[in-house]
Amino acid sequence: MSKETLLIVEDNHELRNGLKEILTFEGFNVLAAVNGRDALEQMHVASPDLILSDISMPEMDGYTFFDAVRSRPEGVLIPFIFLTARGEREEVMKGKNLGAEDYLVKPLTRGELLAAIQAKLTRFRQLQIAQLEQAYQASLTVLANVIELRDQYTRGHVERVTAYALVIAEQLGWQGKRLEYVRFGAILHDIGKIFVNERTLTKAGALSEEERAEIRQHPIKGADMIKDIPYLASAIKAIRHHHERWDGEGYPDSLAGDDIPIEARIISLADVFDAMTTTRPYHHAWSLERAYDEIMQGSGSYFDPTIVNAFQKAWDKNKIQPIAES
Repeated sequence: MSKETLLIVEDNHELRNGLKEILTFEGFNVLAAVNGRDALEQMHVASPDLILSDISMPEMDGYTFFDAVRSRPEGVLIPFIFLTARGEREEVMKGKNLGAEDYLVKPLTRGELLAAIQAKLTRFRQLQIAQLEQAYQASLTVLANVIELRDQYTRGHVERVTAYALVIAEQLGWQGKRLEYVRFGAILHDIGKIFVNERTLTKAGALSEEERAEIRQHPIKGADMIKDIPYLASAIKAIRHHHERWDGEGYPDSLAGDDIPIEARIISLADVFDAMTTTRPYHHAWSLERAYDEIMQGSGSYFDPTIVNAFQKAWDKNKIQPIAES
């Protein structure tokens, strides 16, 4: 049963009570106000998920009330449906031009009322989810960039690897949610390095066996960090396996060929290309052309030939170079 809160703003006592009875029966929490001023007072206490408002009302009409709601930060996204006896085209257009989600003309049937409300609530939920995902991604990027604050040589690495990976995936024909899975994996691929000693991360010379073992643990630790977050489940394998090699000589699990998750294969190539083309403690940045040749030579050993082919297509379309140069 729905638990959304609806606010009915209607000066006609019988109609207001009738609407409240219908919507309460359908499982909604219903607030009722006699005009816009009364409704605004109620919104100080409770924020509705949808507003159903008459236009012609005393003290504050529907249009003025609508402007007042939209002027509040918390009221910008609340679905707003005008309910009125007026059916003239100019009135309908005025309501829609203001930005109201719908305009229902009285009298209307129970079915029309419920269909309009459910449609607007569904759209509202979709917008909320989209906003939450955007906020989540921004937060993840900030979290991943904590590592970069520890190492000046990798500044911008997360953003570039993500951009490379998405371009490669697009050459494979991926779209929609599948691209989102690559994005999450790329953003978080090195998150496990937060457990690596800073001296190891920034060491200019060869690593000791102990330091090398520490570095090789970061994909495992990174995957473990997010294993209990359902929203990020799609990124776990990409994080754990982005240092595997097509020939089985990678780590941490020595997977080979198609046993390596394809998102990890994409991120692996993007990660290596960025490492080669940026200055690190252990080497100066290579030219883009030299790094490109190295990727080509690594096809079938370090990298999946299919992913290399997609990278080559992106390169030929000049989609790789601007990312590196930005």
